Amino acid sequence: MKQIKKDELYQHLGDFLKSKGVEFKPGAYTDRIQRGCSLLSDVINASQSGLARAKVETEKKLDQLRQVIHEKTAPKAPSASPGSANPPTAKRQPTKSKPAPQVAASKPVTHRAAKKRMAS
Repeated sequence: MKQIKKDELYQHLGDFLKSKGVEFKPGAYTDRIQRGCSLLSDVINASQSGLARAKVETEKKLDQLRQVIHEKTAPKAPSASPGSANPPTAKRQPTKSKPAPQVAASKPVTHRAAKKRMAS
């Protein structure tokens, strides 16, 4: 928005009142009205610049919020192990587990026999 000049508001008010049949005459009340219009234009200009800064900051924070929401709700990328030949999206066929090998019952293993087996 454009900035309001110091005397612009006072001039528009004077023109408006003149169209209604009221004319400003130089005097104490017109000086106060002019100072009031000047103060009002300063406040309006300051408000406009403050609102513009607030809008920029709000948009920045909103973008950060959107990014956080996106990171939390985005689907996870499938992780593949480095040596895998199958693509991560392919379903694997269930494999039949091999039965555990049967150990034949033999003589009880003594302490010396166990040491010999581990050494070899």
